[in-house]
Amino acid sequence: MDHHQEVLAAGMQRELSEFPPIFLRVWRSQVAHEEPIVRPSVSESLDWEGELAVIIGAGGRDIPEADAWDHVAGYSCYNDASVREWQFHAKQIASGKNFEGTGAFGPWMVTADEIEPGRKLTLETRLNGEVVQSSDTGNMIFSIPRLINYASTIFTLVPGDVIVTGTPAGVGWSKKPPRFMQPGDVVEVEGVGVLRNPVVAQ
Repeated sequence: MDHHQEVLAAGMQRELSEFPPIFLRVWRSQVAHEEPIVRPSVSESLDWEGELAVIIGAGGRDIPEADAWDHVAGYSCYNDASVREWQFHAKQIASGKNFEGTGAFGPWMVTADEIEPGRKLTLETRLNGEVVQSSDTGNMIFSIPRLINYASTIFTLVPGDVIVTGTPAGVGWSKKPPRFMQPGDVVEVEGVGVLRNPVVAQ
C-alpha cells in the first residue's frame, strides 16, 4: 500500500518498482487471534504492519488479472510485524519477517461472496487503543488481481495460500522518534473483523 512511499521517506533505500516485491513467511512465524506476538530477545524494534490478507480458494498457474477474483476464497486481517533492523541486514528482507510468533492472522475469513470484487475496504491499526494506521485498499500500489497474477506466474497457487497485500502509512519506524511495540502492549488490526494480539518478550 502507500507504506512504500513512507519507506522511501524514512531512508530505507527501497525503490518503488513496476513489480510487486515478494517475500515468504514460514509457518512458525505466524500466530492466531488473541495469541501473543513475540518480541525477539535480539531486538527492541518490533514494528506493527496492519494488512489485508487474501485467501486463495481456487488454485492455478499464470492466472490472468481478468480472472483473478474467481480464485479468491475470502479475506482476513494480518499484522505483518517486522523486526526492523533485521529486515535490512541484506537486500532481501525475509530475516526481519520470519522471527517466530511475529505474524498475526485472523480472527476469521470473510468469504468472497460477501464482498464485491474491488470494493474499497477500510484498514485500521490500533496500539493500546490509539489509532496508528488508518487507510483503505484504494491506496494499494498493486491491486489484488495484479498480486495474484504476479505470484501465480512464479509458482502454482493452491487453495489455502495466503497473499498479504502490504501495509498503509503509519508504521512505527517512520515516526519521529521511532516507536515500536513493547511487551504488555495490545495491538489490533481492524478491516474484516478485528485481529487482536498482546505483545510479549521472548
